[in-house]
Amino acid sequence: MNEFTIKDLENLSGIKAHTLRIWEQRYNFLKPKRTATNIRYYSNEELKTILNVSLLTKYGFKISHIDKMNPQQIREKISSLGDAEAQKEKAVNELIQQMVDLDTKSFEKLLENHIVSKGLEKTVTQIIFAFLEKIGILWQTSNINPAQEHLVTNIIRQKVIVAIDSCHVPVKKKTTAMLFLPEGEHHELGILFINYLVKKSGIQLYYLGANIPFKDAEYVANLKKPDIIFTHLTNAAGTPSLSVSLNKIHSLFPVSRVCISGALVLDYKKPPPPGIELKRSLTKIIELISELS
Repeated sequence: MNEFTIKDLENLSGIKAHTLRIWEQRYNFLKPKRTATNIRYYSNEELKTILNVSLLTKYGFKISHIDKMNPQQIREKISSLGDAEAQKEKAVNELIQQMVDLDTKSFEKLLENHIVSKGLEKTVTQIIFAFLEKIGILWQTSNINPAQEHLVTNIIRQKVIVAIDSCHVPVKKKTTAMLFLPEGEHHELGILFINYLVKKSGIQLYYLGANIPFKDAEYVANLKKPDIIFTHLTNAAGTPSLSVSLNKIHSLFPVSRVCISGALVLDYKKPPPPGIELKRSLTKIIELISELS
């Protein structure tokens, strides 16, 4: 069982800690335990409860009415929400709940249902990215076991790989793209999804994978001379500053257009070296691939 702080519940649900404390005093659905030093902590079940309560209050249900509902009634009310945004948030919350319970069977089934009904692209952009953003909050506070994160992200990774393998769009453009993650970068989901988008667009691509030494990426680039290179940077641990990395990338690939995305570029304010474009959102990457195709 995980133990979540009141700050975790605030970050994941959007309900302020002050409000959560008031709810604990007035209502029955939250009963945190306390440490020897009197600090609140919450169980898996309480995390799941507050995610559901948060969703219902956001769409007009009064907290006093929610408090009188049993768990089955709460689930029925959530299922009845017709708003598209509510359904997306419901899906994200369900993925979080299944992750903390290690219910990989339900997690995979939910993902598969969304992919079948919406397609991979909408599932990733509307649900998976929001889910990954939220579990990133938990990861930073060490309140999920790394095994939980690895289990669910590997399921997502498998779904993206299946979609890539099933994408049979013929190569129809002279544009070529090379995709890789540099040495030390192991989180492959972002670059795999870019791989899918590039392949779907009919662009010829060379996918090297994760944790690739720069000398190996340079070798392929010199041999194949791609028009554009994509990489995705998320891991700051043990790596040089982003400015140093950008200058190195520019020196290795001086004639190629380079697109860099990922968490490390989000707050970078300096202008990048010539030929390097920083893409701070998935929308910008999709626009670029559309431009190329």
